[in-house]
Amino acid sequence: MGKKGKKEKKGRGAEKTAAKMEKKVSKRSRKEEEDLEALLAHFQALDATKTQVVETPCPPPSPRLHASLSAHPDRDELILFGGEYFDGQKTSVYNELYTYNIRKDAWTKVEIPNPPPRRCAHQAVVVPQGGGQLWIFGGEFASPDGEQFYHYKDLWVLHLATKTWEQVRDYIYYNDVYAFDLDTFTWSRLCPSGTGPTPRSGCQMSVTPQGSIVIYGGYSKQRVKKDVDRGTQHSDMFLLQPVDGREGKWGWMRINPAGAKPTPRSGFSVAVTPNHQTLLFGGVCDEEEEESLEGDFLNDLHFYDATRNRWFAGQLKGPKSEKRKRRRGRKAEPEGADKQERGGAGAQEPPEVVREVVAEDGTVVTIKQVLATPVPAGQPQSEEEDSPDEAGGPVVEPGPRSNAMLAVKHGRLYLYGGMFEAGDRQVTLGDLYCLDLHKMQEWTALVEADPGAQEWLEETESEEDSDEDAEGGSDDEDSGDSGGEAGGILGAVDQGAWKNGSFFTCPKSPECFGHRARAQKHK
Repeated sequence: MGKKGKKEKKGRGAEKTAAKMEKKVSKRSRKEEEDLEALLAHFQALDATKTQVVETPCPPPSPRLHASLSAHPDRDELILFGGEYFDGQKTSVYNELYTYNIRKDAWTKVEIPNPPPRRCAHQAVVVPQGGGQLWIFGGEFASPDGEQFYHYKDLWVLHLATKTWEQVRDYIYYNDVYAFDLDTFTWSRLCPSGTGPTPRSGCQMSVTPQGSIVIYGGYSKQRVKKDVDRGTQHSDMFLLQPVDGREGKWGWMRINPAGAKPTPRSGFSVAVTPNHQTLLFGGVCDEEEEESLEGDFLNDLHFYDATRNRWFAGQLKGPKSEKRKRRRGRKAEPEGADKQERGGAGAQEPPEVVREVVAEDGTVVTIKQVLATPVPAGQPQSEEEDSPDEAGGPVVEPGPRSNAMLAVKHGRLYLYGGMFEAGDRQVTLGDLYCLDLHKMQEWTALVEADPGAQEWLEETESEEDSDEDAEGGSDDEDSGDSGGEAGGILGAVDQGAWKNGSFFTCPKSPECFGHRARAQKHK
């Protein structure tokens, strides 16, 4: 009898321990929600102190990613809004607004009363209505410790002519496709026929010359076994197109373009060129294991021609002063530049250059750059073509990165910021590059960045131990992704598409493929 009573007492003790742990977790969750709400209220109170428009000339913005970069519809300006920065310990989220004057090469910080709350990974699109408007939808806010997240579902418009922010209305997030009418300020749900993309995050959208919406790529996860998710980097492409003779009706069509298709990746950026091609830049290709995630960051260019349903590799001619003529059909040089056929099988891999940058703290950051080969983008080779001399100077081009911001103005592609990883260190960039899409000769560095100068704060072992002791040990590996079930637009900045007076957005599943999910894998 004594032994039996002892066993029963032991069982009750285990139940009490489990009940205490459940109560502790519940209390911690409530506290985190309260802390996040208090933090958001604090920032809202700071924004409420702004009562007038203030424009201040300033140096280039601080490094950031998951911001939006948009071209002003009338002026020679680019508009940068929001974004985030992570220094190894602290996450900062912004709602700052900057303009970049292309002709003067000058930045201006614009403070406007009643701005949207701080956010990153939102959608943004500029339209010419009403003297120019910048539309902002959704996004995400993260606490400084990166443990709590809030996902927005609101819609804002910045009236560029009057420099005033306006919140239009809230929108309930669904995994569907919606169009927003800019004349009536109303949403309409689209029910396209056919089979569309599977649920995903981080897909990119652009408009075709025929008035369709092209949707490419993205990222999704699925559970392969208990507590183990497997990510998929999608490389499929779909057209959302109007149905002939049926006003307001849309249909899905899966397409399989020919040519030099981009390799699978996520975190890439897109823009539309003056000749209505879709331009794709960079991204990251992840190789996932159960306990690790290795990323190969890219800086290549690709063009999709919807008229010919074909991909083309974006290859540069090089500086004009260093070029010589040569005939097509001549025996290829040892480098094999002429041998590479656009989109053909057996095309050679582009050359790579590896360089090292030593930070102030002694950390060595290795940067791998993929060099372009000399063929103009989106056009077939002519009988006479230019090629750079072998003994040319150092190549000026943006380094490999993901989540860069792109905008096109006057036939020039502007690329700002983004991020790449060097071991456990994440480097957030604040550089600015320009490429003439008509000449396709070389990149111009407007703002150069030194990745080695970025401050990176490593978490000490004592801090990790104290956190675990304070919580009685931590078995919740997914605690850093607590906002994942709330929905919202996550991942890269997904530029919406505007066509014929409507703003299109494609909501995705709430899985985040950005650096926090990648960092979670490293843990």
